[in-house]
Amino acid sequence: MYCYLASDMDAVDLKHKVLKYEQFLNETLRGDLSNLNNQREKVFEETADYLHLQTTLEKLKEAGFTDGSKPVKTQVDLGCQFFAQAVISDASMVFVHVGYGFFVEFTVDEALPFIEEKISRLNIKAEKLGKAMAQVRAQIRMVLEGLRELQGL
Repeated sequence: MYCYLASDMDAVDLKHKVLKYEQFLNETLRGDLSNLNNQREKVFEETADYLHLQTTLEKLKEAGFTDGSKPVKTQVDLGCQFFAQAVISDASMVFVHVGYGFFVEFTVDEALPFIEEKISRLNIKAEKLGKAMAQVRAQIRMVLEGLRELQGL
């Protein structure tokens, strides 16, 4: 049979609380922060893709290739910076990824406003993820401060 004094019980209870807070900090909060950061990075990548598409379509429109009268010669990235020559016979219509694996065929004039709206929505989503990350960082600071107080540092 074990006999603990009140101060021994407090020390054991304190160690248990510290371990629980450290576990919550490392497994939950830091994991949440990492997941939010990964989500935000994906949103930034998607935004960059749409911005690139918008720039390309605007340049095609300025050069007069969007009426379908003349072919467009270009290079396509096949991956790992390996490019192949390509000829687009009719650049008046483009397929744009609208989400969930669906593509919609647009004229260039229809695609540009859609892309602007999509970029706007992605920026809002990135902003919300940034705010959520700030909240998790604040929770991490609070837990660290609580740990310091428990350990008497």
